Amino acid sequence: MSPRAHPSEETLVRFAAGTLPAGPRLVVATHLEGCACCRRAVRAFEAVGGALMAAQDGLPLAPDAFSRVMARIEREGTGAVQRTDAAKMRPTFPALPGGMALPAALAGCAIGPLRPIAPGVRMGRVGVPGDRKANVMLLHIGAGRGIPDHTHAGLEFTQVLRGAYHDHRGRYVAGDLVEVDGEVDHAPVVDADGDCICLVAMEGALRFRGLLGVLLRPFV
Repeated sequence: MSPRAHPSEETLVRFAAGTLPAGPRLVVATHLEGCACCRRAVRAFEAVGGALMAAQDGLPLAPDAFSRVMARIEREGTGAVQRTDAAKMRPTFPALPGGMALPAALAGCAIGPLRPIAPGVRMGRVGVPGDRKANVMLLHIGAGRGIPDHTHAGLEFTQVLRGAYHDHRGRYVAGDLVEVDGEVDHAPVVDADGDCICLVAMEGALRFRGLLGVLLRPFV
């Protein structure tokens, strides 16, 4: 089944340019595995970026270009430590219902065990190589269960891996990537005929409403 919900054009441009943060990039990469339409769009954006870089090849470098590059490398030297730590990260995978296989994009990630955080809701933290601060999680939500009403402090990217859920804006099934921002206030509910597994990345924190949301805040 072809996905019906996709990343925004801006997100695909950021993905192609390599400027999308590691967490959202992982979710978008997972979506691309099953979406030929978005793969074509990314290739087109990459081609445009390559053409622009080629057009600039003849521009002269500033006299201090080399020294500025070396200074930046020195400032960002901690990145090498992060990459080393990521290389030592042992990929781990929780047991999923029905022996479900995880997407290839998650092959290098360390995924924690799925632990209960609310009635019918389990969550496993996803360790993203190269970025310890990436806020990514694997959610397993039971049939008919949901996430309490909330909005977002930044963008939230949800890739449906199995099952389906709905909110006031529509219904989303396996393969769909749902991108929402702080303008969206919703309470997703899983369909009654089966559980739902999603990969979620957030650029900002969730803002829950109600008592249950307050209790969930330390976990999510």
